[in-house]
Amino acid sequence: MKKMIFILAALLGMGNILETVVQNTKDITLGVSIENFNMNREGKYLAVEMKLDLNKLDVDANRAVLLTPRLVNGTDSLDLPSVGIYGRRRYYYYVRNGIGSISGENETVYRASDKPDSVAYNNLTEYKDWMDGATLKFHRSDWGCCHEILAEYEGIVGRHREAFFPELVFVQPKAEIMKSRSLSGSAYIDFPVDQTVIYPDYRRNAVELGKIQATIDSVRNDKDVTITSVWLKGYASPESPYKHNTELAIGRTAALKKHIGQLYHFADSIIRTDYEPEDWAGLHRYVEQSNIDHRAEILALIDSDMEPDVKESKIKRTYPTEYRFMMQHFYPALRHTDYRIDYNIRTFSDVEEIKRIMAERPQKLSQNEFYLVAGKYEPGTDEFTDVFETAVRMFPNDEIANLNAANAAIRRDDFETARRYLDKAGDSAEAVYARGALAVREKDYDTARRYLSKAKEMGMEKAALMLEELDERLK
Repeated sequence: MKKMIFILAALLGMGNILETVVQNTKDITLGVSIENFNMNREGKYLAVEMKLDLNKLDVDANRAVLLTPRLVNGTDSLDLPSVGIYGRRRYYYYVRNGIGSISGENETVYRASDKPDSVAYNNLTEYKDWMDGATLKFHRSDWGCCHEILAEYEGIVGRHREAFFPELVFVQPKAEIMKSRSLSGSAYIDFPVDQTVIYPDYRRNAVELGKIQATIDSVRNDKDVTITSVWLKGYASPESPYKHNTELAIGRTAALKKHIGQLYHFADSIIRTDYEPEDWAGLHRYVEQSNIDHRAEILALIDSDMEPDVKESKIKRTYPTEYRFMMQHFYPALRHTDYRIDYNIRTFSDVEEIKRIMAERPQKLSQNEFYLVAGKYEPGTDEFTDVFETAVRMFPNDEIANLNAANAAIRRDDFETARRYLDKAGDSAEAVYARGALAVREKDYDTARRYLSKAKEMGMEKAALMLEELDERLK
C-alpha cells in the first residue's frame, strides 16, 4: 500500500524557531522608541533589524548620548555597534582630540543638529551558541565632559530563541473506502444441567444477557452505523462426554441466537453462530496462570493429542485433588459464549463535523479523518497535538498513528512521549527519519546522523537535506 506523505512545511517550519518582540514596540528607553524589530539567524550570522525613532531624543550641546544594542544571556554578553548623538560642543571636542567617537570605529555618529527623526539599524553578528535564548537590551548612556558617564538607561527589546528544528514529516493514512469496526466480549450464561433453554432470570443471566444487549444497543441506534453481523460462539466445559458437550454447545448457541433474534428482529443472515464443544484452550490458560500442584504435567496432558474424553479422564484419574480444584474454580468459566458485533460506519468529509465527532465518539473516525482535522490547527498547539493523541488512542498499535503522534510530541519538545510512540512506529523511512529528528532536538548529533543516514539510504530526500544542514551548523 503506497502511503501519502504530506510535509507541513509552511506550518511546522524548518531550521529556526524564533521568539522576538512584535513590530511597533514603543518607548524602549528614555527618548527612544523602536519599530519593526526583527532578529533572525541567517546562516552563520545573527541579523538584528529595527527602526530607531529619535524624535523625542534631546541632546544638550555639552552632552553625548550613546545608544547601544546589547545581547545578554547569563554571563555572556556582546555590545553591537552603537549609534552616537553628539551635542555641538561634545562633537567638536572629540574631533579636536582625534577620538572620533565614544565606542569606536563601528559607531554611527550624528551631530545633534543633524540628528534624523529615525535610523534604520541593521547588523550582522557572527552567531555563537550562547546567543540561543539571548535577550536584546537597548542601552542608553549620557556622557558629559572629561569622558564621564552622567546617566544610564536600559530597556528590553526582545529575545532570540533558536533551535535547530528539523522539518517533521507527517504521513497521511490511506482513506478507508469502508470503515468496518467490531465490538466483542464474553457472556457467561447459566443453563440448568443438560438443558439448552435460556431462562433470562436464572442465576446471573440477566446481567450476562444484558452485556450482549448493551453492546448491540451501543451501535444499533446510531444513524452513522450499519450492523453487518452478530457473531456468537458457544463453549462447554470438558467434564461430560465430548459428544454430549457438542450437542450442548450447539443447542445453547442456537438458543442464544433465538433470544437475540426475538429482541431485535435481525434478518436471519445477520446472526451467525459457531461452537467449541470443549474449551481446552481456556483450560490451558487458567492452569498456566495458577500455582496448583503438578501444573506442568497437567498442562502437558491438556496439550496432548489424546482424544478429549481420554484426556479428561486421565487428568481426573491421575490428579484427583487438582481435578476437583479445576472443576470448582476453572470449569465454570469455560462455559461461555463469545460474541462480536460487526458494523460499518459512514465516512465523514466535513471538518467541522469531524471535530464534533472527535469530541463525542472518536472511535467512529478513521485515521485519515483525524489527519484532515489536524491540518486545520496550528502545529504545536494543544488542539493540533490532541488530534494525533486521540488518533493513537483509537489505533494504539498502528504504525502511522504512532508516527504522527510522535511527530506531534517532538513539535512540543515532549521527547519522552515521542520515544514511546516511536517504539511502535515501525521501521519505515519516515519513522527512521523521525528518530533522527528527535535526536537532533535532543542535541544527540551522533545518533541523529546515524538515523538520518539510514533514512537517506532508504531513499528519503528530506533526510539528505537535513544531514547537510546538520553538518553546516556544526562546522
